[in-house]
Amino acid sequence: MAGVEVDGVHNDHRSPWRRRLHQAGMSRVAAQLAIPAVLGLVIGVVFAFQSGTSNSGLTQIPLGTYVTPTASDIAAALATAGPAAGMKSNTTCDIIVPADPLSAQGLATPYELTGPGGMTPTQSGCEMSNGAKLGAFVQATILDPATGALSIYEPLVITKGTRPDTPGMKINPPAIPADAVVTIDFGFNGTNLVQVGATPTTLADADCVSGHTGSGFGQTSFCNRGNFFSAVRRAEQKGLLKVPSPGTSNAIVPSGGALGTGRSCPVISNFEVAGLVPGQSATTTYLLNPLTGQTTQDSQTYQGYVAGATLLHDNSANAVLDQYVDPILGCTPFKAPDLANASVPTFSETLDEIAAAAYQPKTAATGMSSSPAMYCQHLIDIQTPFLAANQKLLATGQSPVTATADNLLTFLANDLSASFTSLGCQRFHLTNPVTLKRNSAGVAITATFDTAVQTAL
Repeated sequence: MAGVEVDGVHNDHRSPWRRRLHQAGMSRVAAQLAIPAVLGLVIGVVFAFQSGTSNSGLTQIPLGTYVTPTASDIAAALATAGPAAGMKSNTTCDIIVPADPLSAQGLATPYELTGPGGMTPTQSGCEMSNGAKLGAFVQATILDPATGALSIYEPLVITKGTRPDTPGMKINPPAIPADAVVTIDFGFNGTNLVQVGATPTTLADADCVSGHTGSGFGQTSFCNRGNFFSAVRRAEQKGLLKVPSPGTSNAIVPSGGALGTGRSCPVISNFEVAGLVPGQSATTTYLLNPLTGQTTQDSQTYQGYVAGATLLHDNSANAVLDQYVDPILGCTPFKAPDLANASVPTFSETLDEIAAAAYQPKTAATGMSSSPAMYCQHLIDIQTPFLAANQKLLATGQSPVTATADNLLTFLANDLSASFTSLGCQRFHLTNPVTLKRNSAGVAITATFDTAVQTAL
């Protein structure tokens, strides 16, 4: 077929974060995946949101109007102003964490994105106006220990040296209980996000850590996670917090035999939707004023305030499950009121992890460090038949990145193929179960699956 190429075992259409991990070697992957996990979970991962394009972090909104972020909005990519020519290769930024970040005032105080090693935002490209490549995102999940109620809040990230693009250039603190337990998740569209405390004790006081001690954040980092999940467990034991079941859907075609989960809606630890490594998972979005480079929270309050806004989003793995996969399967993700957006229910990385801990599948994708061979085997023997059995339905879904694949099925198939290659699954005498056809632009347009059961050796 003219203008079409076929992918076999090898797949070079990996997302930038996959290529970085592949180049860094499997030792780095193993180190990240070996992090002790709260409630038996490695930080949730589904599919890489950005794959094959560096511009999927921005969506232009027509001047004077606001379009509620939908799957098609976020899928539309727009190139925007980038860093200075000499700094285009920089993929590391610092983020300044405000004092007392777990308090209401700390949540309302903007985080500041800046360059590493004393470089300015302009010198390094670490500017929110360069959000597709080096944007940073922050998301808090809040527990009221007295009632078990959960809520979400998106602290704002601004470029160092700018002010929030809000009335009075300030943000009012959210109303949270005095004894609220807060955890904070970070997302980053570059490689390493390095945390810098606003005071000498900020990071230690809030128990802010990276994916592995002594490293840059990569795309995975958090604050107060251990304390938060301990509080969640206590609230569940007391009967205060009842995590809703993901439920079942008659739209799902059962697959995977004894290893599969039937018609149960997937959680983030399902092998049906598992990917390569944790990270890039905050589901936060911001509004960017393209004229000033200022940012503000993406909320009903500010949607009409910033005319001609550009929507910035993290390359969120969780958003692929929550915003794309769940709806097409007839499932509903776990949501809580968003205190930054008039308490409109929203999802978050942490809510996904809570749901996965409460309703963990019998064969859970909670990391591959203990047995990379079995991780690869389960990825092939569970996810491949799931995609094959549900391909008709998934093919009707919107691709999260249209520069990578033309629909949800081909996007997920591309990700499975890329995961196989980047994980080095061929080392275990396994065969890539996905064959992709691409058009002349490199977009995956069809996928076929070999559903034969494979055994790692």
